Amino acid sequence: MAENVAQKLIASHLVGGEMVPGEEVSLRIDQTLTQDATGTLVMLELEALGLERTQAEVSVQYVDHNLLQADNKNAEDHDFLRSACQRFGIWFSKAGNGVSHPTHMQRFGIPGMTMVGSDSHTPAAGSLGMLAMGVGGLEVATAIAGRPVTVRMPEIWGVRLTGELPPWVSAKDVILEMLRRHDVKGGVGRIIEYYGPGLASLTAMDRHVIANMGAELGATTTVFPSDERVREFLAAEQREDDYVELVADDGATYDIDEEIDLSSLEPLIALPSSPGNVVTVREVAGRPVSQVVIGSSANPGLRDFAVVARTMKGKQTHAGLSLDVNPTSRQILQDLTKMGDTLDLIASGARLHQSGCMGCIGMGQAPAVGRISLRTVPRNFPGRSGTKEDSVYLCSPETGAAAALTGVITDPRDLTPSLGIEYPHIDLPTTSSVNHEMLEPPLPPEEAAKVELVKGTNIATLPEVGPLPDRIEAPVLLKVGDNISTDEILPAGARVLPFRSNLPKLAQFTFDQVDETYADRAAEVRDTTGHIIVGGANYGQGSSREHAAITPRFLGAHAVIAVSFARIHWQNLANFGVLALEFADPADHDRVEQGDTLVLEGLREAIANGHELTARNETRGEEYRLTHRLSDRQVQHVLAGGLIPWLRRETENA
Repeated sequence: MAENVAQKLIASHLVGGEMVPGEEVSLRIDQTLTQDATGTLVMLELEALGLERTQAEVSVQYVDHNLLQADNKNAEDHDFLRSACQRFGIWFSKAGNGVSHPTHMQRFGIPGMTMVGSDSHTPAAGSLGMLAMGVGGLEVATAIAGRPVTVRMPEIWGVRLTGELPPWVSAKDVILEMLRRHDVKGGVGRIIEYYGPGLASLTAMDRHVIANMGAELGATTTVFPSDERVREFLAAEQREDDYVELVADDGATYDIDEEIDLSSLEPLIALPSSPGNVVTVREVAGRPVSQVVIGSSANPGLRDFAVVARTMKGKQTHAGLSLDVNPTSRQILQDLTKMGDTLDLIASGARLHQSGCMGCIGMGQAPAVGRISLRTVPRNFPGRSGTKEDSVYLCSPETGAAAALTGVITDPRDLTPSLGIEYPHIDLPTTSSVNHEMLEPPLPPEEAAKVELVKGTNIATLPEVGPLPDRIEAPVLLKVGDNISTDEILPAGARVLPFRSNLPKLAQFTFDQVDETYADRAAEVRDTTGHIIVGGANYGQGSSREHAAITPRFLGAHAVIAVSFARIHWQNLANFGVLALEFADPADHDRVEQGDTLVLEGLREAIANGHELTARNETRGEEYRLTHRLSDRQVQHVLAGGLIPWLRRETENA
């Protein structure tokens, strides 16, 4: 039977289940990726699991998110991460080496392999023909410990590409077109596989841009074939021996079919405050811009920086506008400098920052209130930039450069007739500035066993939580609408993320973006009734950080009842013993009010023996039929209070 690339990747790593959409499949994992915003919890979880050494072929810990060291907190977390890597046999990428996804692609990505990462943009590695998925940190910890990862078998969504991108249009416009067509829920329960003659014109790093932001569609992951363009990339990285051809068989089919003619695309832009709020640049041209941010895992390639530098060459940024450049890896900065483009950026007035996520995660470069910030980052959820009342637009490097020159949103195609700037032609080096120096390899086992974890004053152990109660009578402490992101549940940024390994302190910021009183109100009922959260559709979209499940649990949340859930957050809730329930009738969401008292009885038997139960609203005298999508495996985790207590019990009973 003819197979597509996604089917080949899954079949070659399948250790349990059947490849039927909607059914659970267990997959052997070859590589793991962690970063510092989520990795601290992963390392604490490895300690809690009693791990001796990683069982994955390659495990890498990156320091790319929390690079600002305004006090001791981030520095202490970095020391802790380094000691944990030494202890558990994990590669350590030093602060300033680069953003995890492009750096991993350069140094470790191998076609045909599987990878899970505690970062939702891990699917970027699908650009090399890998099956790479963002999951919760606890699932990464179990993969490091050698256990398979279990997911529901997705549908395979085949997107056929034809034609070539016209001047001033690039890979970011391809994924923005997908978001314009399908919004942020269009990829839920699906793997997106790109194929067709249009692929020949897209480099491996162009594909990275598209695969990265498949996460914004809600997709399980995105895959591309491993073809000649992938071989060229690996050859430039002096890793051609790692190349393996992996393409769809002739006659391969897909569950869903779509086509994009690349030659028909034009510059696109996502308006505040959702990646799915996409329009053409021409529709909003002329709006004044105060900041342009270039960089992030969503546009990490050497080309992405060079096209801005050459558009800006010999010119100055517009008065009153800040052009911020975040190189995505030390290696890319070296290459950009060798090509002469770094000097052109500096001469144009650009502000060069260190290699890392920076403005993408709200770690510096926060914009002014009410002023437009154009960014090549993947997300523009409310407040993610570090400014609560932000106005962040998502765009390509070309559109960003055009605004940096004119001071207003400008279709970059207009630069040629208005300023005489032709679309830059960029010849990338055939050999990259390969940089191994900032990667610390794992210690030999005998040395690793002697390493003690370095825990500073900001490192707290994981809190103990009990099993799911059989009866919950608790207030609806918070009710929210559709598309609430994990950034809104637990904010990112320089104010909050330094506490990522100090959960009692971190919990104080829970839902801070939505309701500043939530944490205090939750603390009042935590040790008595606990509480319930009610959400709309696509609850928990966005970042994979499991803190957004842990801190509500720490504050006494027993259950979240929503219209529907985003995949990773739904799994994270189960991992930490929070019951994720859905309204059988979505209209019931509107009938429940914040402050109502809900009663759920006979819970343990109800979720163990079926997928339906009833919530009684004591305040209004109503009942709501609820469902859950937990598998038998996940039910056992929730009943035990989460995956860690379940694993401990299994180990004790072995």
